[in-house]
Order: sequence, then structure tokens, then C-alpha cells
Amino acid sequence: MSIQPVDVVYTAVATAENGRDGRVASDDGKLDVVVNPPKEQGGSGAGTNPEQLFAAGYSACFQGALSVVARQEKADVSGSRVTAKVGIGKTPSGGFGLTVEIAASIPHVDAATAQSLIEKAHQVCPYSNATRGNIDVKLSVI
Repeated sequence: MSIQPVDVVYTAVATAENGRDGRVASDDGKLDVVVNPPKEQGGSGAGTNPEQLFAAGYSACFQGALSVVARQEKADVSGSRVTAKVGIGKTPSGGFGLTVEIAASIPHVDAATAQSLIEKAHQVCPYSNATRGNIDVKLSVI
């Protein structure tokens, strides 16, 4: 599913220097971080890494989608938390791929309602829509 350029209401811009072992900054200066490969990938682990940045963005975006769905369903998601775990590894074709696990804690609803809410949020979330069919995303209620 793609959107038409006239539908775009905001565009984020970030520039990386030296790839996975350098720096990433947004054009407005609000984000400016050192990136380094994690120790598990032979790096120093001193800075953040693209997978952590992706996990941060995905969890925040999914939390927003959860709030949208909750308003529609008249469900209380106050105090909820969404955690995204992003894994990276080699694919059978020799490249690299990602996996994502989204875990949500929604304290003021029962487990069945929480599961329904996260499944609906997964249909609304822009990150979920961007990754659908490309990345294995697992959803769970905690």
C-alpha cells in the first residue's frame, strides 16, 4: 500500500556518515547520535545502532497506533507500554534481514481485548504497514 505524495503531511530527514560506524543526524538537529555496531557484531557497542533506532521508532509509532485504535474501541490504554525487539541476522541468500517482536502491556483491559487491540494497531501503524510481507513481526501481550 503506497500513499500519494499529496497525502504526505510530514517528511523526516536524517543523514548518516560512515554507515553503521559513524554518526546519524536529523536536518533539524533534534537527533544527533553516534552509531556503532554492537559487540555481538564485532563492534565497540559504544554508540547506538540502526536496530535500536528502528526499535525506538517502531515502539513509539505502534504505541500511537494503539492509542488511535483504543479511542475507536473506547478502550482504556492508559499506562500501557509497547516494547519492540529488533533482531538482525543473515538470511539464507547471504544478505541480512530483520525480525521484530512487538510486546504490549495494557493494564486496564483483559487479555482478549488487549490482543484484539494490538492486532488492530498492527493494521494501522505505519511501521507495520511498511514492514508487512518483508519482516517477520510477532505480536504479544505481556
